[in-house]
Amino acid sequence: MTTTHRCKSAAVAAAGALFIPLSLTAFAAVAHAGAVGEPFGPGCASLPTSGEGSAASIADEPVATAASNSPELSTLARAVEEAGLVDTLNNAEDITVFAPTNDAFEKIPKSDLDKILNDKKQLTDLLTYHVVEQDVTVGELPDGAFKTLQGDEITTSGSGDAFKVNDSASIVCGDLATENATVQLIDTVLMPKS
Repeated sequence: MTTTHRCKSAAVAAAGALFIPLSLTAFAAVAHAGAVGEPFGPGCASLPTSGEGSAASIADEPVATAASNSPELSTLARAVEEAGLVDTLNNAEDITVFAPTNDAFEKIPKSDLDKILNDKKQLTDLLTYHVVEQDVTVGELPDGAFKTLQGDEITTSGSGDAFKVNDSASIVCGDLATENATVQLIDTVLMPKS
């Protein structure tokens, strides 16, 4: 083997040694970024593991469509349809929906809920109070304040996987990703101040 050939071989080996760690580092960063947005909270266990309403299926759907396909959110989906907000929510970009579950709506006396559902302005105000025009994930929840589409502000507090919204609602399953939104499932309907 000539000296020139040995030098070229050593240079190729050294270059290869440099590329391997760099590519592994890049891969590790991508893998870590995906893990940050994993759903959290005790209520996530009640979601279907596959098919309609599962975390995997709603990831490919816009948020209002995802809600209509989720057994936990059928009351919310009906309310969004009654208010005429399906297209608004499905066409929005990078929003967060603090989505009351069916159990949350059941806490409201039936006569009061029926009154809200039959008053389009009141219903629209109520629903848009649950929507924030930014992507809010677990990193922003410990001490957050966010302006809603309705115009008022909501606050979040907590740590780990235990978070409150307006000190009244608990996030039961958070950081669910849809095609255009982050969904935080909550156990209480939020009432706007105004």
